[in-house]
Amino acid sequence: MDAPFIRIKGLTKHYQMGGQVVRALDGVDLDIEAHTFTVVMGPSGSGKSTLLYLLGGLDRATSGEILVDGQRLDQMDENALALFRRRTMGFVFQSFNLIPSMTALENVSFPMQFAGMNATQRGKQAGGLLEQVGLGNRADHRPTELSGGQQQRVAIARALVNNPSLILADEPTGNLDTSSGAAIMQLLSDLHRSGRTVLVVTHDPRMIRFATHKIYLLDGRVVSEAEYQSAALETARDIQGE
Repeated sequence: MDAPFIRIKGLTKHYQMGGQVVRALDGVDLDIEAHTFTVVMGPSGSGKSTLLYLLGGLDRATSGEILVDGQRLDQMDENALALFRRRTMGFVFQSFNLIPSMTALENVSFPMQFAGMNATQRGKQAGGLLEQVGLGNRADHRPTELSGGQQQRVAIARALVNNPSLILADEPTGNLDTSSGAAIMQLLSDLHRSGRTVLVVTHDPRMIRFATHKIYLLDGRVVSEAEYQSAALETARDIQGE
């Protein structure tokens, strides 16, 4: 039997805050198959963004194993990890992380410099990616001249520059209005249907309808949907009682 595309075993991430140890992740085990759309649901502080950053090699775990496409991320040095990220992963962040002084085309093409592409190649590929996300006519606009939804589309185009097999999205609809958020969800779903593995961490329940798999996190642990819904109901009652 083939190993899953992503395998996480005994993953922990602990922080020291004053005299207290915060267990952001507390022994997570997960298998995620290739070509799936996995949504990780959890409230603020549940550890979902920590999980995504560890899976993307943007942070180091306290303990445990992370395998992506058969490669042990936790055993790689920084150079090997950077190369693996560039070849395998595309990142989409809640805050877009666009460079304000650059146009949409320049923001998308910028990472291609590190792959040794010349300016003509970069411009052509970046233009094609902007067309793919529906922004071909906004290539010369800077982030301040774009709506939040359009900025997130630019960020998604940038995430696709190296044709990654894995898309990691951290609260991609968190800074968007309802209609823009729905459009970004659909775009991520389209990327999944094109053959990519997509993992989204969110507290937006609308994302669930696009998922092939759901994971629920509470207090750094994977829980059942029933346990998650029970905790959410209890929190809502506490808020109403205040």
